[in-house]
Amino acid sequence: MNNLTMMILKRLAFGVLTLFVISGLIFLAVQALPGDLTQAILGRSATPETVAAFRRELGLDLPPYIRYFEWISGILKGDLGTSLANNRPIIELLETRLYNTLFLACAAALISIPIAIGLGMLAALYRQSLLDKLISISTLSMISFPEYFVAYILIALLSVTFPVFPSLASVSPDMGLWDRLYAIALPVLTLTFVVTAHMMRMTRAAIINVLGSPYIEMARLKGIKKGRVILHHALPNSLSPIINVVVLNLTYLVGGVVLIEVVFVYPGLGQLLVDSVSKRDVPVVQAISLIFAAVFVLLILAADILAILANPKHRHPK
Repeated sequence: MNNLTMMILKRLAFGVLTLFVISGLIFLAVQALPGDLTQAILGRSATPETVAAFRRELGLDLPPYIRYFEWISGILKGDLGTSLANNRPIIELLETRLYNTLFLACAAALISIPIAIGLGMLAALYRQSLLDKLISISTLSMISFPEYFVAYILIALLSVTFPVFPSLASVSPDMGLWDRLYAIALPVLTLTFVVTAHMMRMTRAAIINVLGSPYIEMARLKGIKKGRVILHHALPNSLSPIINVVVLNLTYLVGGVVLIEVVFVYPGLGQLLVDSVSKRDVPVVQAISLIFAAVFVLLILAADILAILANPKHRHPK
């Protein structure tokens, strides 16, 4: 087993351990919420005997560590539990919602990543020029705005002043691809504006850092055009930091959709999470939080592994 394989296996083992620790933190955080869950569900008119019986039915009379291991063992068997709000299996509630959230995040990623890398390359190619300054000012302005502010500005411009796109992202399972893309246009634009700026800045910085290397100077002395130098020499050797920043922004896309889904009333995991918190539907909150944590850990692992594979020192060890 070579060093590259060992490094990847260590990353995977660390990811599994991290997810296990996060699951414990999620369980503890949800259990620490103020108020009595059974009292909140049954109402103030419930008698102590009814509350006690309901606690036994939900297993809340068991010690926390037993409830935690029962929850984890159920997840390992593919059972996420049952919703307290409607008494349905949680996995049924999440199927469509998870697809909607991933569709929204993937659509924003497919637009933002090429734009960010392309603008970063242009800014690096024409460093200190008017184009570079315009791109930098625009991206810095976008970074300074919170995503909900960008969302409301887009709604005001493209739904109210110029009614181009719907202000509410209403989708259904039977919608076609283009109808679905049209319905989520504003949420996708909001996420694209927010994450493109950061990715572009990091891409520009990574390429400029590589441009000072001796082999880049040698390529320039040979008369190779500046654009070709960046595309064929600087960009491939800047992949490790670029991959890291792209994946970090993808993790933000998955987590940041919570607020965007609430603003646009989009039927995804984020909207379901907020609704479940308001209803004190603890099993659903725990399940959705663990899903977001798992996606985050998987993307970070993917970034580590891709960065390792993109590094020639690791691909071709001496």
